[in-house]
Amino acid sequence: MISKPKAVRYHIRRVERPLAAPAVEEGAALFDNHEDGFGAMDFRPAETAPPPEPQTAESSPSPVQDAPAGSSARDEAIAAANAAIAAEGLTGRQMRRARLIAQRHNIEFASDFDAVRQLREAGIDPFSRSSLLGVVGAPQDVEQPTEAKTDMPPKQEAAAQTPAPEAKPDSTAIARLPGDSVHLPQRSKPINPPSVEKRAEVNQAAEIQRMQQDIARRRRRRLALLGARLFAFVLAPTFVAGWYFYMMATPMYSTRSEFVIQQAGPASSGGTMGGLFSGTGFATSQDSIAVQGYLQSREAMARLEADIGFSEHFQSPEIDAFQRLAPDATLEAAYKKYKKFVKISYDTTEGLVRMDVVAADPAVAAEWSRQLISYAEEQVDHLTQRLRADQMRDAQEGYEKAQASLSESQRRLIELQEKFKILSSETEIGLLTSQISSLETQLTQERLSLAEMEANPEPNQARMEPLKRRIAVMEAEVAELRKRMTVGSDSEVSLAEIQGELLVAQADLQTRQLLLAQALQSMETSRVEANRQVRYLSLSVSPVPPDEPTYPRAFENTLVTMLIMLGIYLMISMTASILREQVSA
Repeated sequence: MISKPKAVRYHIRRVERPLAAPAVEEGAALFDNHEDGFGAMDFRPAETAPPPEPQTAESSPSPVQDAPAGSSARDEAIAAANAAIAAEGLTGRQMRRARLIAQRHNIEFASDFDAVRQLREAGIDPFSRSSLLGVVGAPQDVEQPTEAKTDMPPKQEAAAQTPAPEAKPDSTAIARLPGDSVHLPQRSKPINPPSVEKRAEVNQAAEIQRMQQDIARRRRRRLALLGARLFAFVLAPTFVAGWYFYMMATPMYSTRSEFVIQQAGPASSGGTMGGLFSGTGFATSQDSIAVQGYLQSREAMARLEADIGFSEHFQSPEIDAFQRLAPDATLEAAYKKYKKFVKISYDTTEGLVRMDVVAADPAVAAEWSRQLISYAEEQVDHLTQRLRADQMRDAQEGYEKAQASLSESQRRLIELQEKFKILSSETEIGLLTSQISSLETQLTQERLSLAEMEANPEPNQARMEPLKRRIAVMEAEVAELRKRMTVGSDSEVSLAEIQGELLVAQADLQTRQLLLAQALQSMETSRVEANRQVRYLSLSVSPVPPDEPTYPRAFENTLVTMLIMLGIYLMISMTASILREQVSA
């Protein structure tokens, strides 16, 4: 940043400059003048006005010119002038300044007052600042005061501002009419020097003009430097970039294709969050992102290199030097070129995967695109196949395990039946219960018969004894049967124990049968879910070879280059300006 110079604002008013007396030509009339009514006022600008003539001792009004020609009269005039200067009441500092200025101009003086007098006769103001600067600065031949203010006391300043008395006409001059042919002697009219204030105004205007010219010159120089910098850092790189894009860059053809990854069937909601996104692009977003990452990986580039030859295409001499691969290019260099010319993007709102493949030949670009789509299909199958295999493997293992447990239960039940020689404990218990019931019925009848016999006054003992023995046998048989049901012997196991083991075996068998049915149902469900988890790639936009080159976009690339270089230049220039201001501050 360049701060503008701040100049003091002056109120410039028109300066009235005394004009030099015109020379009277020989033969001209005395009253032959052209008066315009404005007197000695000068309306010319400060640039065109003639500079004031230096005042000499002969032309300056001083008491010496009015003095007589004799040396005594001159001495008296000098003494009177020195006395007038002494009466002004000058300070010691002003006297020393006058003495220094007189020494600087090689003026011989008898005293300080004489120095002031001679300086004034020479047209030099000994009390102006420019005179003192001339003493301490570079040597100057002509005094040019630039300051309007002086250090003179009020009396001296008033005396300096008072215009000098005009020269009186010669007493021998005779007035003539315009028709007279008498030639009068010509006398040069003394020139009144301008006052200090007028000279300061003239010098001030000249200084302002000089400052304006200097400012204009610096602005032109800065504009020239700015133009040179812009040409060197912005226009020249832009021209080089445009020449490359228009003249040297190899035409590239872009093949665009779009595909989407879908499910074989809608997944069951089951009240889960997965069911809310079923049928939308979010259901297969993970698979789409996985396929996108795979197509942008080094593995896909290596497969494309092995199947078709990716690097060989960009190593052709028809490719320009900036886009061509070296003959001994590494895998990393080829992968950088692959990422630059194979662009894959995923649209999360629509679930589409867009792929742009760029090559120097449109047929090659379309072939590369079709090959990459086949790689994507294989990757989708691989991802879903593992998921389906995991689900089916777990269900199959559970079903096989349930079958083995059921077989073992059945085998154990059969062994118990063979061991106890009882097909069913329920049947055996029913049989024993029926026998006991039958015996109990007969025993009750026999007891009733015996009671009837004993009720006779004279019972028949012959008939009573067999009846009693039969009742006793039947009671023993019932007790044996009951004992067989609950209490076992050394050689036989009780029916209660047999029934308990058989019931446990039968319950285990029923449980195994239920587990087998559940395992079978789970396996069927897993098979259905695995079929639903199948993903397939649906191609919505097929790759078609273009008939016109897509790249380079010469105008857009050139404009972008210019904007980038302009931004870099502005950033660097602003940083440099800020640092310069910080350092200067």
